[in-house]
Amino acid sequence: MPDHVPPPTGPSPERPHADIPTTRAAAAPAAAAAPTRTPAPTPTRTPTSAPEPSLRQLAARHGLGFGTAVNLTALAGDEVYREWVATQFDTLTAENAMKWDALEPVRGRHAWGPADALVAFAEANGQRVRGHTLVWHNQNPAWLADVPPDELGAVLKAHVQTTVRRFRGRVWQWDVVNEVFEDDGSLRDTVWLRALGPGYIADAFRWAHEADPDALLFYNDYEVEEVNAKSDGVYDLVRELLRQDVPIHGVGLQAHLRADHAPLTMRENLGRFDALGLRTAVTEADVRVVLPADPVKLQAQANVYRTALRACLLTPRCLSFTVWGYTDKYSWVPGWFEGEGAADILDENYAAKPAHRALRDDLSFGGSDRRD
Repeated sequence: MPDHVPPPTGPSPERPHADIPTTRAAAAPAAAAAPTRTPAPTPTRTPTSAPEPSLRQLAARHGLGFGTAVNLTALAGDEVYREWVATQFDTLTAENAMKWDALEPVRGRHAWGPADALVAFAEANGQRVRGHTLVWHNQNPAWLADVPPDELGAVLKAHVQTTVRRFRGRVWQWDVVNEVFEDDGSLRDTVWLRALGPGYIADAFRWAHEADPDALLFYNDYEVEEVNAKSDGVYDLVRELLRQDVPIHGVGLQAHLRADHAPLTMRENLGRFDALGLRTAVTEADVRVVLPADPVKLQAQANVYRTALRACLLTPRCLSFTVWGYTDKYSWVPGWFEGEGAADILDENYAAKPAHRALRDDLSFGGSDRRD
């Protein structure tokens, strides 16, 4: 998410696995058999249409993962929310539960509960997990400020490898390094750059690969959806990492977008990373509108969602499309963008918006398993 706004939600409270049902609610037990009676004539039945396939089923026709960020509190306490997460998506990302401040609030004492619960839920529902995020300048634990600069490298390595090993073989993609560029394409001035120099980026990918050689490792950033100075910086970085044989496998485009601006060069931008042999993913999509929302704004929103999805579908190595929450009921946007909101594909009452239909329509046409 953009660094110039606070994170979408506060860290989710740690919950044991039992607090989050691993599947949607089961059907009620059958009633006891009634006494035997003479069968009544079978009534004529009116044909009913088959239920619509889920978003995950439609995306599977294209070999595309379709995912959502997950609010762990809502997953535990809101049955409708949980049902949607379980049935409509096949990749899940923790909004906060895998960030460093949530995992290790006290140095040396890990709080794995919420992250473990998310992974268990995903496994129970045939879903894959995107790990988010290992190295960032935000949402680091408070105690990190007291670590001497000459110890930061060892502390960062321990965090990366401890986290990745915890979920070895259970996380499909990791956002290893997050948001290291300024808008002009220069490296952001962070605690990591000051203490470790630019080499920390390559080191982080090497450390993560050592901890889980089978996980796909991504660089992730915002406002890099189109060809611009910032995405040029990302392109130059990943090309250099590849030249150095650093184990980087993909680039994530967050896609926190606005309804009044479609990312028209997104297909071209994805294509140049694809040409390097890298996977790509849309990792945090939402499309905010100026409130109050109205039919015209919601249709413009749908068009922007469609533009982003089509760019991914037209890119052979674009592996997944993730929305950063799917219902306005739990959206982070109104809290951080004054006067804006309604950014998700369902409204706060779980009613589908034009954006939901636009994504369904595009996923319903054609399709081939063309991704690795």
